Amino acid sequence: MFAWLGHSWRLLRVAATLARYDVLLPSEYYERYPVSLQATHTLLHVFAKRRRGRSVGERLAKALERLGPAYVKVGQFLATRPDMIGVTVAQEMGRLKDRLPPFSRTVALDTINAELGGTEELFAGISEAMAAASIAQVHQAIVPRHGVVAIKVLRPRIEKKLAKEMAALRFLAQGIEFFSPQSRRLEPVQFVDTVAAATERELDLRLEAGAAAEFREVAEKDGYLTVPNIDWARSSKRVMTLDWIDGTPLTDSRALDKAGADRSALAIAITRGFLAAALDYGFFHADMHEGNLMYGKDGKLWIVDFGIMGRIGHKERRYLAEILYGFLRRDYRRVAEVHQEAGYVPDKFTVEEFAQALRAIGEPIFGKTADGISMSRLLLQLFDVTHMFGMHLRPELVLLQKTMVQVEGVARALDPQHDMWTASRPIVERWVKRELGAEAVTRRATEELGQGFAAMRRLPHTLAALEAAARKVSTEAPREERKWYQMPAFWLGLMAGAVLALILTAGGASEAPAPQPAPQPARTEQMIARPVAPPASPEAAGGEAAPDVAPPAPLEETPP
Repeated sequence: MFAWLGHSWRLLRVAATLARYDVLLPSEYYERYPVSLQATHTLLHVFAKRRRGRSVGERLAKALERLGPAYVKVGQFLATRPDMIGVTVAQEMGRLKDRLPPFSRTVALDTINAELGGTEELFAGISEAMAAASIAQVHQAIVPRHGVVAIKVLRPRIEKKLAKEMAALRFLAQGIEFFSPQSRRLEPVQFVDTVAAATERELDLRLEAGAAAEFREVAEKDGYLTVPNIDWARSSKRVMTLDWIDGTPLTDSRALDKAGADRSALAIAITRGFLAAALDYGFFHADMHEGNLMYGKDGKLWIVDFGIMGRIGHKERRYLAEILYGFLRRDYRRVAEVHQEAGYVPDKFTVEEFAQALRAIGEPIFGKTADGISMSRLLLQLFDVTHMFGMHLRPELVLLQKTMVQVEGVARALDPQHDMWTASRPIVERWVKRELGAEAVTRRATEELGQGFAAMRRLPHTLAALEAAARKVSTEAPREERKWYQMPAFWLGLMAGAVLALILTAGGASEAPAPQPAPQPARTEQMIARPVAPPASPEAAGGEAAPDVAPPAPLEETPP
């Protein structure tokens, strides 16, 4: 009872703040409201203190900053759900800088002393807070024989405060799902649980340090992004020490120009750095806004703050490879089939219906120049299709899509002429070649063969377990009460039949004629290496039309 009252009071405070910033029922959408909501909006507008010229996303970000750390974190995750708040608002929310008033240096020193056992032996000097965020703040310090470092310190009592606010938000999400059946497709309770789980991980800076170290290994392989090194000896649950980056944040446009930064090169590095990490290694930085990116004095592009990271499994990356390849070949039926094979589309819809919807998205792309295609607009159309077909959203894919939109926004802010398709071409080429080419077929065949041998090795243990279970049943039940399925002879016969069937199946497979491979063009690598940018007309390219060559069919996975 008291918990319910506490949640309600906190939510009333939230509603009042949102109304004050005119984001509870924004004026921009007044014409779409029914009469009852228009009347409510008119009443709320009396209390609103809206500044002219600010967009919905900017006002919402300000309101969440006003509400405190938990809501700033919710705002950061709302930016990952353009399906819920719209692509434009999500982009504006993605620039939520998370700038909050710092806590005192004395409290920070007390935390460092409690966690590391003293500051005099570890640090030569600790500055005032250089930056303050919702969960922690950063100080500058000097380490003897090492140099300048950054110390990240958690806010005091942040765990209890976040727990209370997250409980209230989950209470709200449960109410939304109960009163609005249409909202269940977006799974608001699962969304709040995802935010709470990610926030809980951020409250242990050892986990963030681990993510930073892992991402450093990934980033070093291509060199597009640079990650500071973690000082493990001076890091703990509430304190993390890492290299200090001497450079200019991408938020300061004038300082970038003064430092002589090549904006075009930075935009390309951001795009390729994100795609290389996500597609090649399945691990990517999921909060790539300008505040987390810095142009160092060494000319490198540095990235910081590893609280929100994304992962995507090998199977999902393979599905994405086939989906991308199908779009580029305009094979919408194959794209629809891959969606169904992956379980993304409910069974009540046919492949033909979904392929028709995908065609409506893909066809407008072709014939346009690459810089005329907006990833944001394309993503919004894809979300409309998911709503139409009742598709439940996959958290890992939504985070990937959100980061793609965020990366596009940052890159084009640096270079308005940035062509994301051309910039991503070398990354996508090697990705498609690896996932759909001969190398991928060989690798999958090897993996499946290994799984088959592993299953054969487990067979004796499985049979022994069945025999032991049969003996246990036979000894526990009196002979006169045993059923036919309790007899040892039945289980031994069943095991013998399973072994015989396995032998016959293996023999039949070995005697069956090997399937003849479909004829392929002689220069497959050149064909696979071209599906990145949508095909333009010969006149737009300024040259003669290339001879038509049919692209290879997508490679299908052989069942084990």
